[in-house]
Amino acid sequence: MLTGKQKRFLRSKAHHLNSIFQVGKGGVNENMSKQIEEALETRELIKVSILQNCDEDKDEVAHKLVGLTGAELVQVIGHTIVLYKESKENKEIVLPS
Repeated sequence: MLTGKQKRFLRSKAHHLNSIFQVGKGGVNENMSKQIEEALETRELIKVSILQNCDEDKDEVAHKLVGLTGAELVQVIGHTIVLYKESKENKEIVLPS
């Protein structure tokens, strides 16, 4: 689990990122979760935006993504979800303790 200090640190890092995935009408599917998992392995920190035509609640989408990818939920802000997962091979982000 991430501490408050670590979440603040990750939020500041995520601020400049652009969303690389969009969840739309179809919601979250297995294919999307695999792609997100691969992106997390490469980048560690990503943003996912939720389109207005998405049928699911943004918090539901966030918890589904966390469950399917094993990532940590950093933040849900507006229609954007910030996810973090420590990379096994490309570790670049050093979290404060």
